[in-house]
Amino acid sequence: MTIPSAARFHVVLPTRSPAAARLPAFVTDVRPALADPAGRAAVAADLSGWAGALVPFDPGGQESFTVAAGALRRTRHLRVVAEFHPAVATPVYAAKLSASLQRFSAGRLGWRLAVDVDPAVARAHGDFVTGAARARRAGEFLTVAKGVWGGGPFDFGGGFYEVVGGGFAAPLSSSPFPEVHLSGTSPEALELSRRHADVHVFAADDDLAALIPELPGLRYGVHLPSIDAAGAYAALGVTEFFLQTEDVYRLGEHVKERAVDR
Repeated sequence: MTIPSAARFHVVLPTRSPAAARLPAFVTDVRPALADPAGRAAVAADLSGWAGALVPFDPGGQESFTVAAGALRRTRHLRVVAEFHPAVATPVYAAKLSASLQRFSAGRLGWRLAVDVDPAVARAHGDFVTGAARARRAGEFLTVAKGVWGGGPFDFGGGFYEVVGGGFAAPLSSSPFPEVHLSGTSPEALELSRRHADVHVFAADDDLAALIPELPGLRYGVHLPSIDAAGAYAALGVTEFFLQTEDVYRLGEHVKERAVDR
């Protein structure tokens, strides 16, 4: 199997650190703490030529923007996508946080909105929006975030957010808006992507042949359990591949060895 040169591989970074070993009180552990597995994986991905990294939304793990910021600081070329739930912050705050990160990372931050989260998880985060309203809120979230990023004054009145006289001044407004990744196969999710996404990300078992024609003009991504399936998805037009791996550097080198048209 060969890999098209247009393919871009993204490692899914870990969001949890191993617990410290329980040792007897008389034992002194002088080994360095393994506190940043995501940072180490990001560095390995950067060195071995991965295009990007995804920090998934993990309700029981570390906060994705914080992990993404650490990964951006430790790398030079890697593009890092932070996945987050729209209810975790107002769109204005999320935009300001991201504009700051864009300035410090030369525009390498991306967004993935976790729109259809488990209802129990949503409620645990203080969010009780359900059904099709979740996609409508995500659309307003992105509209407001892009609106204030573009300068001011920006006014918006919607069903979920209201902004009067908003907008960022330079230099916050001068960085590129984060690349937006969205997912889902419902009519509402597809319409949200048509309006706001740069990349639509599928699950491996989605019917891509039927869904891709409904999303013209976008780039397409897929989560893969193994790199061996990349060629078949590339034939459907997929260019963004997301993989979870314990050996980031070795798999990155393996990708380069199997790439063609370089």
